[in-house]
Amino acid sequence: MKLVRWPIEEEVRSQCKDEGIPCLLVVEAGVEPPVCSDPREDWVRPPVSRPDFDARVEALLTRVYGSRVPRLDSVGTLYFDDQLVTISSAQIKLMELFVERFGEVVSRDELAERLNESAAPTRNSLDLHIMRLRRRLEGVNLAIRTAWGQGYVLEAPDA
Repeated sequence: MKLVRWPIEEEVRSQCKDEGIPCLLVVEAGVEPPVCSDPREDWVRPPVSRPDFDARVEALLTRVYGSRVPRLDSVGTLYFDDQLVTISSAQIKLMELFVERFGEVVSRDELAERLNESAAPTRNSLDLHIMRLRRRLEGVNLAIRTAWGQGYVLEAPDA
């Protein structure tokens, strides 16, 4: 999902429509909101409270993906469809980003920044975390796919 400032980023909105990427338009004050006839689109006007923003994002993702959106609670339980799996605290940091951007590419740099161990994580360290996450996700029918040269994508393989 992508946040798009309206009307300043009108070309980004068009690109999202062309690529089928869900987008939430952030409508500037004093500007008429656009008509959102595409189910992959919705809008909010700031200021918006965090709970209201989260609810709007959840509704948009549910409309786009149905009920097939993973959810992660604060103690490390990942829910998908009618299944669940627990993950470690290091894996929670990575999964938060994957869940926020479900179905979209997440760069290695963003993931490494999330790990933010005492020292910058090595390439092998991130690869090890991804490998372990992949194994944990097999039980809930989710997969982390490599997007070569870009990063990784969390997706439902049968979607």
